[in-house]
Amino acid sequence: MLLQGKKVLLGITGSIAAYKSIFLTRLLIKEGAEVKVVMTKAATDFASPLVLSTLSKNKVIVEISSENVWANHVQLGRWADVFLIAPASCNTIAKMATGICDNLLMATYLSATCPVVVAPAMDEDMWHHPSTKRNLDIITSFGNKVMEVKNGELASGLIGEGRMDEPENILTYLLENVFRGTALKGKKFLVTAGPTFEPIDPVRFIGNHSSGKMGYALAREIYINGGEVTLISGPSNEIMEYKGVNWVKVKSAADMFETCKNHFHNTDVLVMNAAVADYTPSTVYDEKMKKGADDWSIDLKKTIDILHFCGVNKQPNQFIMGFALETNNEERNAIDKLHRKNIDCIVLNSLKIQGAGFSGDNNEVTIINKDETKIHFKLQSKTDIAVHIVSYLTSKL
Repeated sequence: MLLQGKKVLLGITGSIAAYKSIFLTRLLIKEGAEVKVVMTKAATDFASPLVLSTLSKNKVIVEISSENVWANHVQLGRWADVFLIAPASCNTIAKMATGICDNLLMATYLSATCPVVVAPAMDEDMWHHPSTKRNLDIITSFGNKVMEVKNGELASGLIGEGRMDEPENILTYLLENVFRGTALKGKKFLVTAGPTFEPIDPVRFIGNHSSGKMGYALAREIYINGGEVTLISGPSNEIMEYKGVNWVKVKSAADMFETCKNHFHNTDVLVMNAAVADYTPSTVYDEKMKKGADDWSIDLKKTIDILHFCGVNKQPNQFIMGFALETNNEERNAIDKLHRKNIDCIVLNSLKIQGAGFSGDNNEVTIINKDETKIHFKLQSKTDIAVHIVSYLTSKL
């Protein structure tokens, strides 16, 4: 879980976007966070405190005092690891800029000692008004983090800027800008992912079933632990949501080789997860080949062995992790590859394990060190496997 043990204070203000805060609360809880909610009175017209308290398993606080009991806003602001105000209305942003303290949410904000993240929500004309821009500049100068708004359908019926971002993107923002770790800070990683497509003609290609899921999971986990990441990806449906990752898209093995070669000299750790084609067509036709004879053969030539190139040119301060997908004599073939390529370790996975390997969401792997000692991780999600592999890399660095 991405937010295990983290404490999130969620502030909700009077905006139609408050309904998204219900989904946001559920998502934060799902990722392991402890969530407490503070709302303005206006926000209760748009989102039910009962629903939010049920989801968060904490009482939702609206008033400074209720039933002769005082709500300790100072304690709330000190309890949290982050105070997330989502949605933040134009009115609340103006109060944050000027220090007006006329409700519990503002009292909590003004006494908070934790980082504050603001997810604005308002109509387009309000968003573009000079006073709003000034207020956003002011609260940013205080050290608050302000998320970008999205373009889309607004409560007024207009299409334009001012929509609060979606809960999944808010979670990503928190991970990248508030909760990013430091275990790998200062280390530069080069990660490859996905297949390569070797062109036959403008329409056809030779490829494989790699989805890129494992490589992307590794890049995310390295980045969240503080590493500086360049992700070189072959064709994949995966998305790299973290803006701080240098995401480079390539197609062929030749493209991936040139890109890796350009980055490798400035890399501390290479994680070579991509399923790079071993062979590519000797001739690439300019026009689509039409159906003709019953038989059609294609001459192939070897591609450049990227992992071997990097292994041969590896400097003493560099660490290289390779991957081996095997279908027979798995361990022997992986160990042979480990030594032939002159790399530091290799991650073995097999197509014989049901539910593991290409395309799926799960994997089962064995890390084999240069001295041939092994660390095995049983079948689990590729996200969890990435956690184990990055923990291993952290121990090596």
